[in-house]
Amino acid sequence: MAIQGKGFFIWRIPNCEKGSAEDIAKASQAAGLTHVAIKIGDGITYTNFDREKGQDLIPPVAQALRNLGIQVWGWHYVYGSDPLGEARKAIQRISTLNLDGYVIDAELEYEEPGREAAAKKFTHELRKNLPDLPMALSSYRYPSYHRTFPWRVFLEAVDYNMPQVYWEQAHNPASQLDRVIKEYQKLAPFRPIIPTGPTYKVNGWRPTPEDTQTYLETAAGLHLDGVNFFSWDECKRDLPALWDVIAAYQWPGATPQKDLPEQFIDLLNAGDVAGLAGLYDPGGVHITADETLLGPDAIRSWYETFLGKLLPKGRFILTGKNGSANTLVLTWQAVSSKGVVKNGSDTIGLLKGKIGYHYTYFTISTA
Repeated sequence: MAIQGKGFFIWRIPNCEKGSAEDIAKASQAAGLTHVAIKIGDGITYTNFDREKGQDLIPPVAQALRNLGIQVWGWHYVYGSDPLGEARKAIQRISTLNLDGYVIDAELEYEEPGREAAAKKFTHELRKNLPDLPMALSSYRYPSYHRTFPWRVFLEAVDYNMPQVYWEQAHNPASQLDRVIKEYQKLAPFRPIIPTGPTYKVNGWRPTPEDTQTYLETAAGLHLDGVNFFSWDECKRDLPALWDVIAAYQWPGATPQKDLPEQFIDLLNAGDVAGLAGLYDPGGVHITADETLLGPDAIRSWYETFLGKLLPKGRFILTGKNGSANTLVLTWQAVSSKGVVKNGSDTIGLLKGKIGYHYTYFTISTA
């Protein structure tokens, strides 16, 4: 799944919108974010996991974001001292959370002697188990300053570069970003670059709103697909003016992500039976007033009848939507040569971003 537009890194979920999954999702949508990267691990340790309560904090946040059509990536700080252990932890976490992508955060430790072999073990294990998952490298802004880092090993394994363009103790994001792009293009000319800008303060320095605006405009002027910021936690707490600048900036060419109700109506209008069936979990259930349908074949057959015979060439309109992280309620109307629906009502239960159960009610009238 390609990245386009604006994204934010989340370090600790409890520090973002008081840990509320719904508020994180709503704030992301209001800011026009297309993707959010949540920290899933540190070495061989899970993060954003409440060990006292035995509660994983990520699933409800990921679900709420997906409900609004926002991609959910996981980022993982790795050390290289146990590359296979780190890779296997990442694979477990990615698979459990059903993430859209994975960001490798490799820095100082990977400049130590012998780390190239560790990088090869780590990336080989990842790609052996997750051959098709979009991945990115998040590391230093200037590769020329870090010659012992195993750049080529990592860059050959990932799909994106996400360099950390942190212009600390300066206010020249345009020139720094320009240099970053040139250095990375020499290393991996065919890897898209999605740079990450700073939204934190350190040692008396802080990026200004003017810096952030310039960074966004420069990235867009360089025709990059998107940008990131690090981190949500510190930005909202310490530098809210930066959040306002980022939220107000319309990324050129970015297509607003549609949530599941909007996708559902679009697919109905397109008559896309395969696309509608693809919204469901393989074990999904669709319940109508007449029958209970289990599994993709039965659900696909129902939509073929619904769109081909009951409401052929129907025009569907979404009239309302609400719900929580795991349950959506939507209302709709439709007009077709065979009749009119004025009372369409659906309740949808979600499982890892897919429809687990779907109750639908409607009546077709001729007037």
